[in-house]
Amino acid sequence: MSPEPFGARLRHAMDTRGPLCVGIDPHASLLTSWGLNDDVAGLERFTRTVVEALADRVAVLKPQSAFFERFGSRGTAVLERAVEEARAAGSLVLMDAKRGDIGSTMGAYAATYLDKDSPLFSDAVTVSPYLGFGSLRPALDAAAASGSGVFVLALTSNPEGAEVQRATVADGRSLAQVMLDHMAAENAGAAPLGSVGAVVGATLGDTGADLAINGPLLAPGIGAQGATPADLPRVFGASAGNVVPSVSRGVLRHGPDASGLREAAGRFADEVRAAVSDG
Repeated sequence: MSPEPFGARLRHAMDTRGPLCVGIDPHASLLTSWGLNDDVAGLERFTRTVVEALADRVAVLKPQSAFFERFGSRGTAVLERAVEEARAAGSLVLMDAKRGDIGSTMGAYAATYLDKDSPLFSDAVTVSPYLGFGSLRPALDAAAASGSGVFVLALTSNPEGAEVQRATVADGRSLAQVMLDHMAAENAGAAPLGSVGAVVGATLGDTGADLAINGPLLAPGIGAQGATPADLPRVFGASAGNVVPSVSRGVLRHGPDASGLREAAGRFADEVRAAVSDG
């Protein structure tokens, strides 16, 4: 029996829990602000607090793997437990790893995050397509087989991204639009939502791109980076209903008190729902 596709599971989670993704980004400065040491013990305390506070109520939790990997194998062990516990509590887990490579190496990355037998198996993973969209095929195939998803970098909010993403190809399209068109092709015919998503910064204003990919649009930049839920209809237009806004510091700075984390996440989710409905 085929697993339920990620896009369908995400649509249900957003409709029932609210359209919000909360990042788990244990920056050294954030650990310090929580009164924790910048060590494995502090990492574990921080991560467990976020998971226990939010995994039973937010649609998506998004651990940033780099902040765990910097502690080596012990940090990775913390990440493995967080993924398992968050999924057990009902949250979808999006691993923010931004992997991108070719051939067997991309296949190994895919096995790490998209194989049900892996200790880091997640509901979805972020990937980079700028070795060519075809280089993502091992991840796309692995995700389809396991009912997982991939979020492909398209239009990122960092200024440096424009020199690659907004470069044009022979037919006049931007490279980002080429990638978005590939994603739309992967999602063709999927209902209620495809499982191949795009990463599009909420701080970009007019993207100048066709975002109708029949898939989710992960939108980092809400909160500390300056974007607000009210910006979503302007940036994403008719696709705003498929946006998964990502908030990290805007929620995490309200810790370490669990009720503060819950209140902040609930407020963001309500604001996003209202903005999308009004837009």
